[in-house]
Amino acid sequence: MAIPQREHLVRRATESDAAVVAGLLDAFNREFDTPSPGTEVLTARLRRLITGDQLVALLTGEPAVGVAVLSFRPGVWHEGPAALLDELYVRPGMRGQRFGHALLEAACRLARERGAETLEINVDGEDTDTRRFYEAHGFANTEPGATEPMFYYYRDLV
Repeated sequence: MAIPQREHLVRRATESDAAVVAGLLDAFNREFDTPSPGTEVLTARLRRLITGDQLVALLTGEPAVGVAVLSFRPGVWHEGPAALLDELYVRPGMRGQRFGHALLEAACRLARERGAETLEINVDGEDTDTRRFYEAHGFANTEPGATEPMFYYYRDLV
């Protein structure tokens, strides 16, 4: 008989959580050798952003072991906002315990509550584990009826 997994609580980060969110995001970038401005800069930015409506950070674990960051912006194709899951990170030693699942489900609920019709995510093509995780949760990189994957392009402006 399988023992049911405990559901992890997810809460919305407040301004007082800015340093915790910054620490998790900085650890995420450092783990994958991606530049980070450091926790001090991130904390200052998050203190400003978390108090508004356009960016939401979600935390799970006590103390926090995972974070999800969502951005909301107006869009023209749907009545509600466009929602983007900017980041989802769980500390390495805590992976495989459904913290990521809890964060992703909470992010989807929040986006729906805000009136978003889709939740967008950008994933590196070679990151097969992450792609498998999102696909297992119902995300796709092809439009209905299409066979070719969608691509994300960017250009640095600074």
